[in-house]
Formats: sequence, structure tokens, C-alpha cells
Amino acid sequence: MKNDNLANNRAYPDSFKGIQKLVERLTGPDGCPWDKTQTMTTLIPMLIEECYELVDAIESDDVEEIVEEIGDVLFHMAFQIDIGVKNGSFKDKDIFASVTQKYIRRHPHVFGDKKVGSMKELTDTWDEIKREEKEDRTSVLDGIPKSMPSLSHSHSIQKRAAKTGFDWENEEDIREKVIEEFDELSNAHTLEQKIEEYGDILFTLVNAGRRMGIDPEQSLRNSNKKFETRFRSMEKISSSMGADFKTLTIEEKDSLWKKVKKGERRDGS
Repeated sequence: MKNDNLANNRAYPDSFKGIQKLVERLTGPDGCPWDKTQTMTTLIPMLIEECYELVDAIESDDVEEIVEEIGDVLFHMAFQIDIGVKNGSFKDKDIFASVTQKYIRRHPHVFGDKKVGSMKELTDTWDEIKREEKEDRTSVLDGIPKSMPSLSHSHSIQKRAAKTGFDWENEEDIREKVIEEFDELSNAHTLEQKIEEYGDILFTLVNAGRRMGIDPEQSLRNSNKKFETRFRSMEKISSSMGADFKTLTIEEKDSLWKKVKKGERRDGS
């Protein structure tokens, strides 16, 4: 077994090339039946899941998990490249040449003589170069991935629209709009109307966060994590008291919630 492992280590070096060779073996004639049937499309759900798992690892600051999840994402990149090359859609060098040339081109202040005096000027330069590259786009909203999570998609289209000057003049206007949208939700009668008005509330809240420099996905992930941590703590306390959390009254549950929050403040969290 040791000799086999040594042979495998030599065949699949610790590099991206090693991952590519591994994928080639898995999808080759004597490879894995499942891997050989995959397409770029069938791998999409798993690729998305791996990206989210990497985000979780980064936010948890778990180095071991980060290493593993980056590896999983790279494996999927190698898988996509392998499928595209075998289909004759492109050559792997096309990908590396494209990304290298693109980022050199978009950093003239690093690889050229361009001078930037501020972060805004740097961002404006990036946007200008990108517009020149995408001459076929007829709207500033073109190119935003529709498969993005809805909050992120909303944030992106609002940022693009704001660059044209289509934006709120001040934050007070946004606050008034949020109240207005809540009133419209209250006056909605059908489910379809409620869905529409609720969406408008979310859209307006994303706008409010954008004006404050807040990423809605990140903010909501933080709140989700906070709620989950507190809820699990409530269940744990309930269990330690010999009680079934589900059978507690709402007053008892509320008391546990306040207890958990008080403990967080005491811990400085």
C-alpha cells in the first residue's frame, strides 16, 4: 500500500497540474463511471455548494477547513476545464491566458503608466476599462449573473443603476420609502399582492444597506448565524434542565432567549 501511495504522489503532484491529472484519470477510459457522465451543467449544483462551504470555512476562520474547501473548489475548476477541453470548446491555456491578460489590462496603474489619486478614481478606471471590453452591452445592467442569490443580485443592480445617477438623494428618503412599502404590504389583499409588496420591502432595505456600505448577503448571514447560535444555546440550556424545549411556553422560551443574550453581553460578544 505504501508503494502505491508513493506512486500516486509522483503521478499527481501537489499543484493545480496534479489536480488536473487526477480529473483526467477519473474521467478517462478506466476512471469512475459517475465522473465520466458529468457535464458542465450537471456539476453546477455541486460547484455552488462547494463555494458556499468555502465561504463558511473562511467566516469560521478554520484554516484546516479553508484548505480543504479551496481544494474542493479547485477540483471543480479542473473538472470544468477537463470537460470543456474534451468537448473541444476551448484549450486550458485559453483560460489562463484570458484571465492573465484581463487583469493586467484592468490594472494600468500597476502594469502601465496610469496614475490614480483615490480609490474612487481607481474604481472608475476599472469600470471604464470594463465598459470598453464589453462594447456589445446595451444596458449598464447587462452582465450581472441572474443566478446570484436574490439579495446579492438586488445589491448589484442597484449599484449599477446608481452609477448612472439614478439613486436616492439622501437616506431619509429611503427610510420613508421603507415605511411606505410596509404600509402597502399591510393594505395588500391577495397572496400575489403580498408577495410583490414584501419583495419591494426587501429591495428597499437592500438599497438602505447599500447606501451605508453594507453587503446584504453578509449582513443576513451574520444574523442567521447569530440566531442559530442563540437558538442552539436555548435548546442546550433547556435540555440541561431536563425539559423538552418544544413543550416550553412562549414566555419560558422568551426568558431563555434573554438569558442567552445576557450571557453574550457578559462574554463581550
